[in-house]
Parts: sequence; structure tokens; C-alpha cells
Amino acid sequence: MPAAKTDTAADGIQPSTPPFDSILNFRDVGAYIHHTTGRNYLQTGKLYRSARPDGATPRDRDRLVNHYSIKTILDLRTETEHIEARRKHADSVPAAPAATPSDPLLPLRIPEIDYVDIDFNGSGYTSALIRQLTWTQTARLLGLYAFGYRKEAIGVLSDAVMAERGLAGLAVDSLEHCQAEVKAVYDILANEHSYPLIIHCTQGKDRTGLNILLVLMLLGVPTDAINEDYMLSEKELAPEKEEKVQEIMSIGLPASFADCPTSWVDQVTGALNERHGGIERYLESCGVSMEQQGRVRSLLSGQQT
Repeated sequence: MPAAKTDTAADGIQPSTPPFDSILNFRDVGAYIHHTTGRNYLQTGKLYRSARPDGATPRDRDRLVNHYSIKTILDLRTETEHIEARRKHADSVPAAPAATPSDPLLPLRIPEIDYVDIDFNGSGYTSALIRQLTWTQTARLLGLYAFGYRKEAIGVLSDAVMAERGLAGLAVDSLEHCQAEVKAVYDILANEHSYPLIIHCTQGKDRTGLNILLVLMLLGVPTDAINEDYMLSEKELAPEKEEKVQEIMSIGLPASFADCPTSWVDQVTGALNERHGGIERYLESCGVSMEQQGRVRSLLSGQQT
């Protein structure tokens, strides 16, 4: 497969015309960090981030495969989000295999790319949120879920717990309750055959932002540069912000959940350092050995550690 090419978007300088027809918030993380800091903390053309690529047009698909040479797409969304994405794009994607119960997104997949699905806010995280509900709220949530009302069930959690925690609070909760998922992400990042790779969730903002933050901390990127990368998502997601606000509010969350809080990076990095004593010890607590951390550093920086 040819090496990934660069253009104005991949160089970290946002072009006047987006690089894709239907994929928002896309950027080369290494190129943007180099543009921000003037230093090569990680190679360009290796690690990308974006919002959901479900509605990629034929031209978008061609660019992912032949321009960016994407080998792996790491999807951090839930099964509920996958089902909603399939429903939303059912009539607008190129001819593809039919969906299956185990993979509702199969028709949206690009055959030349390997897909890895990691429900980042998985069972441990969800259980931690549910434990904060009253018995009545728990019974309502379980009843809604049992009868297939997934979004309504999520709404119970949103209204009772998530809205009060806020985006930064939920990210800090993820650090503690998504450690198995962090390990799964690093198993992919430590595999040289995974690259070039895209990490995404729905908006490419919070779950994606947290995982990119962890990688950038591991590579020694300054906090202010990590913050600039995170905050860029606010501008990049502007074209669908109104739609996203309606979607967020429909499950009981405030409109501010569509934004990028200016203190998010400081709160998350502060909590990680205070509770775990730094990124290396945090990753070790997730089961990511020092050897594996070194492997990820080498693959992304291009330097032996």
C-alpha cells in the first residue's frame, strides 16, 4: 500500500474547502501538532481523527483508501449508535453487503479498510453510571431497554447523571471505568500493521478526544497543544451543530454537550496526574505494559525508545 499523502488538511492547516464531502472533524494529528508546536512529536500520515465516516461518499471513500492510505478505522461508538447510523444512512450509501445482527454497519464499511469496534463507554462505565440512579430510575431504565427503547433508556441516565457530571466529569469517569477499553485501544496502536489509522466516535470530539489526549500525553506533547487540538473540533463540527444540539437534547442532555469546554483538557490531565501520578502509571493500571507503551511511542514518533 502506498505511503499516506499529505495536503493542506493533513498538514494541520485547515483548508477553505474541507477534504471530504461528508466526513467532519478530520485531521492528521501529527501534522496538526507539528503545525501548533513546530516539533515532530509524532509522524504525519500515521494517526488521524474524525467524526463518524458513515455517510462517506464514493469520492470520500476513494480519498480514504488512495490518498490517505487508511488501513484501520477504530470506532469507539456504542451498539445503539451503530444501529442509529445504519438507519440514518440506509438509503444513501453505495451498494454494499446487507447488515447483519452482529454488524449493523456492514453496508457502510469500506472493503479495503479493516474495522475495529471498541465500545469505549462499555459495560463498566455504564454500570458505574447506573449505580448512581435511584431504584425507581433503575427500574425505568431497565424496562425501557428490555422493550427496545434504547434512546429513551439512555435518556434516563442523561437526565439523572450525565448532565450533572458534564463533559469533563464524564471524561474523568471514563479514565477510571474504561480501563479495559483503553487496553484494547493500545493493543491496536501497538500493532504496526494498524497504520495509517483513524480513531473516531460520533462527533470525533469527546471519546476520540480522550484517546488522542492519552496518546499525546504519552508522546510528551505540551498540554496547551493538546488543548488546541481538542478545541479545534468546535470549529470543525459547526456545520452540523444545530442538528447535533437537537439530538443531544432529545436524550436529556443540555445543548452545551455539543461544545468543547475550554477547561476540558486541563481537568482531564489534572485528574489523571493527581490520581495516577502520570500517563505511564495510568496506562500500566489499564494493563498497558511499559514495553507496549514504548512500542506505541516508537511507531508513532518514528524513533526507537
